[in-house]
Amino acid sequence: MSTLPRIAFIGLGNMGGPMAVNLHKAGYTVCSFDLSTVALEKAREQGLETATSAMAAIDDAQVVISMLPASRHVEALYLGEMGVMSQLAPGALVIDCSTIAPASAQKVAAAAQACGTSMIDAPVSGGVAGATAGTLTFIVGGEAAALERARPVLQAMGKNIFHMGDAGAGQVAKLCNNMALGVIMAVTGEAIALGVAHGLDPKALSQMMAVSTSRSWATEVCNPWPGVLENAPASRGYSGGFGNDLMLKDMGLAVEAAMGIGATIPLGELARNLYAMNKQAGRGGLDFSSVVKLLNDKA
Repeated sequence: MSTLPRIAFIGLGNMGGPMAVNLHKAGYTVCSFDLSTVALEKAREQGLETATSAMAAIDDAQVVISMLPASRHVEALYLGEMGVMSQLAPGALVIDCSTIAPASAQKVAAAAQACGTSMIDAPVSGGVAGATAGTLTFIVGGEAAALERARPVLQAMGKNIFHMGDAGAGQVAKLCNNMALGVIMAVTGEAIALGVAHGLDPKALSQMMAVSTSRSWATEVCNPWPGVLENAPASRGYSGGFGNDLMLKDMGLAVEAAMGIGATIPLGELARNLYAMNKQAGRGGLDFSSVVKLLNDKA
């Protein structure tokens, strides 16, 4: 009989689905739930148990993991009228991997403590590729003891774990990371578009940048110009990857976090506006690297 904790996994989207599968492959019993019937069917095909509701999924669960789109979804799951927090067994562990407002993470953590459970916010970096390969980076906020309980579970889904501080600190750090990524992607696209406008070959330019001082994840893994990297979203019509709408959400959360303490993030605000413009141009559902099309429609 397995001594591994029973896990409830709520949210089986592009990230959550493969994360749950990796837990199953590691030997955990995973009962999953998503509002999408397609996602549930895919989960069953990959060997996961599925439930008819989030409440049913958490039955007998010792660990609950959530990967949801936004703060309101996380708060509704745990704190709403049909919220599951009050139904968890005392001593259960909650791991929220969504990217949400730090204040929301703190609110859920306080509710968990009041119910006799533990909660960490553990947003991730690494994208769909990292979720599939089990190489995600977890950026954690919460008590050190709760993180140590969660560590074996997180290690089944990723290879890097950073403890950033108390509840909500993981979310703050994730927003800092994604704000930088959003700015870097936009300026990388701008630089390549400038080179193309002067007649340069985008692949040759990108190869040079990838081994020079402007090298980044945007040049080496998710190049925004079609045909430069075969496996990048740009080379398949900007499909898959990390959606523009999700980047816009995260950039907006970063701006809100800055406003809350009076911090100044001029580049972050400018990049947030670029992703908003890209959404208005009809590319909200495409990978965020499609922002380059604002700069050069040849992309």
